[in-house]
Amino acid sequence: MSIEPPRQLPGAGALFTLDPAVTHLNHGSYGAVPLPVQRVQARLRAEQEQDPDGFFLELPDRIARARARVATALGARPDRLALVTNVTEGIAVVLDSLPLAAGEEILVTDHGYGVVTRAAERRAAECGARVRTVRLSVHTPDQEAVRARILAAVDERTKVAVLDLVSSPTARQIADPVLLAALAERGVTTVVDAAHAPGMLPVDLAEQAGGADFWIGNLHKWAFAPRATAVLAVDSAWRSRIRPLMFSWEHDRGFPGRVEWRGTCDYTPWLAAPAGFGLLEQLGVERVRAHNETLAAYGQQQLVERAGLRALPAMPGLAMRAVRLPPGCAESEHTAKALMVGIRRRLATRVAIRPWSGGGVLRISAQIYNRPEEYRALAAGIGELLEGR
Repeated sequence: MSIEPPRQLPGAGALFTLDPAVTHLNHGSYGAVPLPVQRVQARLRAEQEQDPDGFFLELPDRIARARARVATALGARPDRLALVTNVTEGIAVVLDSLPLAAGEEILVTDHGYGVVTRAAERRAAECGARVRTVRLSVHTPDQEAVRARILAAVDERTKVAVLDLVSSPTARQIADPVLLAALAERGVTTVVDAAHAPGMLPVDLAEQAGGADFWIGNLHKWAFAPRATAVLAVDSAWRSRIRPLMFSWEHDRGFPGRVEWRGTCDYTPWLAAPAGFGLLEQLGVERVRAHNETLAAYGQQQLVERAGLRALPAMPGLAMRAVRLPPGCAESEHTAKALMVGIRRRLATRVAIRPWSGGGVLRISAQIYNRPEEYRALAAGIGELLEGR
C-alpha cells in the first residue's frame, strides 16, 4: 500500500535554525529547539547574568512552577515528577536508589539503550547482582510475543526490569501496560525508559508512573524543550527512598527538590521547557503527531522500495522508523559510525545507525521541518553507497 506524504505545516521550516546544507533526519537523537523556545531561554540567561544572586535565590520556586506546568502537560501531579537533565541521569538516580542483593538480577533487553544497560551492569556489579539480557528478534511484529519472551525470562532472582517504552535503535515498543502489570504481579520493580514519549506519544501519568514504578522521559527530543531536560516520574511507594546523585541544600526537602537541585548549574533549559509544550499546543499536538507519523512511514517505505532495505516493525504513532541494513554492513560500533560518517559526507544527511548482528539498523525520524523529498534522496543515495561499499 503506497503511503501519501503529508504536506509540510505552514511556517514549520522557519521555526528552526538548522543548517540548510544538511538534511536532518535524526531528530530522535538530539531534537532541535524551535526558535521561539531558543528566545525564551536566551532571555532567561540574560536575566541570570543581570543579577545572579537574585536569580539563584528564586530558582527553587521557579523550578517548581516550571515542573508544575510540565506535569500538567503529562497528566501528572507535580509532586510525582522531578526534573533531570536526561533519561541517562534519571536511570542512574533510580538504579542507585534500588536495593539489590547478591544473586539477584536486573532484566534488560538487547533493544535497550547501550549506556542504560551499562549503568545496570555497574549497579549490579556493586551489589553482587547480575544483568540478564533478553534477546528479541528485530523482526518480531507481535507485541504479545515480545511480552511472552520477557516474562519467560523472569524467575525468583528477577528483582528489577529496565525496559524501553520505545526502543532507541529499533524504534519499536517494548514496555506496555499489560507487560508492566504482569511484571508487577511477579514482584518485579519496573523502570521504563520513555526517552521518546513526551511530545511524540500521548502521555498520562495521572494514576502512577505510567504503569511502572519509575518512568523517565526526555523533553528535548519531541517536546521542543532545550537540552538537557527530562522528567523522572516516581510511584508513591518509592519517593521517600530516592537518593540523589549529589547532596545539595535542598536535600532535606525530600522528593523532588533533593533530585533537582545541583548548585550553580544551568537551569534555564528547565525553566524554558513549558514554552516547548506551549508551542506544540499552538501548532496543534494531534496535527504535529499525525504529520510526523505519516512522514516517517513514508520515509521508511522509500528506503524499502528504492534502496531494497527491509522494514522493521513499528508501533502506531511513532515519528521514527527503522530498516535493516544488508548482512555484513554496520555490524560493529566502528562500522556503524563509519557508515553514518559516509552518509553525512556523501549525502549531506544525518541518520542514526546502530550495530546489529546480521546487518545493522538504520533509523530515520520525522519532524515538522522535514520534507518528503529528503527521504527520497536518502533512499536513492544510500542504495548507491551500499552497492559501492
